[in-house]
Amino acid sequence: MEKRGSGILLHLTSLPSAFGIGDFGPWAYRFVDFLARCKQSYWQCLPLNPTNTESGNSPYHSTSAFALNPLLISPELLVQEGFLSKEDLEPFPAFPVDKVDYSESTTYKERLFSRAFELFSACGASSDYCPFCERNRAWLEPFALFTALKAQYAGKPWYEWPEEERNAGSALPKARQGRLSAHMEKVRFLQYISFRQWTNLKAYCNRKGIRIFGDMPIYVVHDSAEVWRRPEIFNLDVLTKQPLTVAGVPPDYFSKTGQLWGNPVYRWDVLKREGYTWWINRIAHNLGLFDLVRLDHFRGFVEYWEVPAGEKDAVNGRWVAAPAMDFFNELTKTFPNLPLIAEDLGTITPDVWELLEHFKIPGMKVLLFAFGSDLAKNLYAPHNLTERSVVYTGTHDNNTVRGWFEREAAPEDKTRLSRYLGKDLSAENVHREMIRLAMMSVSRIAIFPLQDVLGLGEEARMNLPASNHGNWKWRLTPQYLTLSAIEELSDMTELYGRWL
Repeated sequence: MEKRGSGILLHLTSLPSAFGIGDFGPWAYRFVDFLARCKQSYWQCLPLNPTNTESGNSPYHSTSAFALNPLLISPELLVQEGFLSKEDLEPFPAFPVDKVDYSESTTYKERLFSRAFELFSACGASSDYCPFCERNRAWLEPFALFTALKAQYAGKPWYEWPEEERNAGSALPKARQGRLSAHMEKVRFLQYISFRQWTNLKAYCNRKGIRIFGDMPIYVVHDSAEVWRRPEIFNLDVLTKQPLTVAGVPPDYFSKTGQLWGNPVYRWDVLKREGYTWWINRIAHNLGLFDLVRLDHFRGFVEYWEVPAGEKDAVNGRWVAAPAMDFFNELTKTFPNLPLIAEDLGTITPDVWELLEHFKIPGMKVLLFAFGSDLAKNLYAPHNLTERSVVYTGTHDNNTVRGWFEREAAPEDKTRLSRYLGKDLSAENVHREMIRLAMMSVSRIAIFPLQDVLGLGEEARMNLPASNHGNWKWRLTPQYLTLSAIEELSDMTELYGRWL
């Protein structure tokens, strides 16, 4: 945040590839080159943790808060690195180019992973494999065991396993772990490959002058290695291991019945007694992956909406205070500069503002929310922005700018936006003008979803909150990255002092 800059929001899965899903491979490097040619300083992505089709493939719903998603492993890089031959890639299905096919990609890549692990086991470990496993032992061993046990029990959640394994965490006797050793080693291997490919990609970004802007969900999933390993730091029934209360948000802009996320909420009293070690380790891990990190649902660190388990929606919840000041004071002892961005959208109370101000943590400002009847005083309106903020045209949870203009904006909203800009607007130019507003603002960082840079409509939307179908599938097709798009974005970036 020391100087003005701008960047693009694009998740890894949205990149082109021949294998049904974007990955850490050649197109990721080409996208970095595109960012550099556009004079961008940031690449923002969504969480990189494992996903599953049963949960709609959401990157915010994962079995691990530390592991990377093996689906992001590039088969092409596996060939380059000697873990596969070109022949091993054949045959592969005719994947769609404009949508992620999670099911087919998973089936296809699992075959490749088995072959790569077979060759790895036969040839012996690379010199950096054992050091990787040792450095990451604290989370990798429980995750490997959790994954192996989950496979053994046909995908059942851990709280439905036999009692000894349900309650054992990573302390399961070595004799019992022995029969799972091959599966556990494969899990370690895939994490080694994932981290290796990601680390190389991040280094390439940094060499090009581009910082990676990561995303960390506040909550973890009930059926995850973290909750299985450390149930005492979550609000669970001691005997059944079922949540007593779950997380969500009350009725808001996105849903009249709120959002019932279903994640177990934290026992902040236990976390505090432990010196917040679990959280400090998690943030340190993410800051090893990224240059700066967005904390999703930042309000939950100050007070969180908890709903009794079993409710059908989030209406009958309550706000519960968290020890925010004490927690962030501890964080600053480990991370003095707090390279964090707060997702502070929605209804924000004065205590949240006070915390952000005290620790100098930038918040988010979304232009799509600015042009209602309260425009003059709206905190997201360009004239009300502050330097210590990150301005967005929209986020992964919003419609695209064009989609908003065509399908959601009321006539009076369009009129206000047109008056604000002093020009007529259309579906063809509204994305460009919104980017210009973000670029010229005083916010230190301006971020645009790639869909807005390209002027795409609602069909390119990434996620519709409170909807479980059709999300997280949009993919970039190569023909969109044109010379005119590069010239237009690089010109604005230089004009408004975001490339120095």
